[in-house]
Amino acid sequence: MNLRDLQYLVAVADHQHFGKAAEACYVSQPTLSQQIKKLEEHLGTALFERDHRSVRLTPIGQEIVGRARRVLQEADGLVQLAKSAGDPAVGELRIGAFPTLAPYYLPKVLPMVRKRLPDLKLYLVEDKTPNLLSQLQSGELDAALLALPIRYEGLDAVPLLEESFWLAVAKDHPLAKRKSVSVDDMHGLSLMLLEDGHCLRDQALEVCQLAGAHESTTFKASSLETLRQMVASGLGVTLLPEMALRQDDHGIRYLPIKDAPSRQVALVYRASTARRQSLVLLIQALRKAYEQVRQVA
Repeated sequence: MNLRDLQYLVAVADHQHFGKAAEACYVSQPTLSQQIKKLEEHLGTALFERDHRSVRLTPIGQEIVGRARRVLQEADGLVQLAKSAGDPAVGELRIGAFPTLAPYYLPKVLPMVRKRLPDLKLYLVEDKTPNLLSQLQSGELDAALLALPIRYEGLDAVPLLEESFWLAVAKDHPLAKRKSVSVDDMHGLSLMLLEDGHCLRDQALEVCQLAGAHESTTFKASSLETLRQMVASGLGVTLLPEMALRQDDHGIRYLPIKDAPSRQVALVYRASTARRQSLVLLIQALRKAYEQVRQVA
């Protein structure tokens, strides 16, 4: 049994298909299938239930795959530790970010981060918070940009930025002539929110509870851009984080909310990571870049 066998095992577990797993591992399907069979013979137990339609892990297979992930994670950590031993600013980092942050934050800061850390290559993943946490814990990601609070054992979080929420209304809405609104002004409003799984939805619901507003039951969006278009069409109002605001949205008025809660974004990583020094450099670069963005704005 070697690391390659464990990689094949995890690939089949992830794809639930021998052909797709073989493609992901850049080997032929017969080669991968043969190695999995040899691994099962070596361990003396079946790891997968097979039929002509699907591949499923057996109960013991699930446990073994979990341990295999940890072994591969530790092995990768050894390689990355060796690479960064001489210089933590050299190497690769896999970073995740949630959808209501990634398209508004990353394009602004990454060019400056790359100038500051040209030899630190970043691989980026955009996904919902629960998926990012799963990938972070499994070792698929080195770190993730997530909204606080994060209550998971074995994870450390370093705050990076804080941004406020704004009320977005159509230009002909009764509140559109205001320069700002208070929490009390939002009492009774019906707010369009994102669908389940978005951390911004939970934060928006907290604002609703504080203001005495409520969620619209007729519509849930999959993205902030959908919410923006719905507001511009006069179909409702919503909350948007400050970074998502656009000065050229002529059909929308964005109103700051006095004394409203804000969201805090942090870089979250495993406490046991071997890339801590590289992540410290990344955190410093992200903070510096965001300061420059704020000064320009």
